[in-house]
Amino acid sequence: MKDMDDSAITRNGNSLILAYDHGTEHGPVDFEPMPKSADPRHVFEVSQHDAVTALALQKGNAEYYRNWQENTGNEGAPLLLKINGNSSLPKREDYYSPKQCSVQYAVEELDADAIGYTMYAGSIHEDEMWKDFREVQEEARKYDVPVVMWSYPRGKGIEENPDYSGQKDPEVVAYGARLGLELGADMVKCKYPGNQEDWERLESQVAELKTVMSGGSKRSDRAFLQDVHDTIEVSGNGLAVGRNIFQREEPGELLDKLEKVIFEGKTVDEAM
Repeated sequence: MKDMDDSAITRNGNSLILAYDHGTEHGPVDFEPMPKSADPRHVFEVSQHDAVTALALQKGNAEYYRNWQENTGNEGAPLLLKINGNSSLPKREDYYSPKQCSVQYAVEELDADAIGYTMYAGSIHEDEMWKDFREVQEEARKYDVPVVMWSYPRGKGIEENPDYSGQKDPEVVAYGARLGLELGADMVKCKYPGNQEDWERLESQVAELKTVMSGGSKRSDRAFLQDVHDTIEVSGNGLAVGRNIFQREEPGELLDKLEKVIFEGKTVDEAM
């Protein structure tokens, strides 16, 4: 669809993005179920699994990742640099995610393969984030790197609108996916709205724009794989997952199963 070569973060047209921006967004709490996951080097090792098509990191861990690769000789996955983010510490008037890194630094200094940006449409700060995204998207075009939008509509525009039931309202999720298309993303990451029919509705809004579902918190293999399978079956392009992987003692076992579903077209029973 775009002139962009998104094959840097896809395999056979699909993606499994290992997301590790949780330390910024949530603090230490996400690592407590599996303490070793607080050490980025553990996740860097996990990213070497063949199923992982990109590793999403904030600026500091991206620098650490490149040093780790150089010092260990390990290849790891392509780098998707998450260019904005915030903490959960302050009490805010509404959602906003400031930039922590420029596209120039991401590409020229860290050799990023793709850029990630979180968009909180529906926040009272939406206009500012749209402006930020415009600058990020246009700069990424100059470097010919794809842009992945974390499209999470939320905030007062959602909470105070009686027509919506919340962030996972299928209409809200589909609207967020559509914004990825309208604003020029090459891939959009969305919350799973709850069932295959609603994801299919999302797909009807984005033409050929690539879509991946957000993995969310850890749950059973079968339930998780079923949602991923149902997404792929109606033209979704895979998954961006963090806690469902790094909160496990043996993350490779689930990655083996996800590889079969996302890239080999297997059913959940076959993958299990």
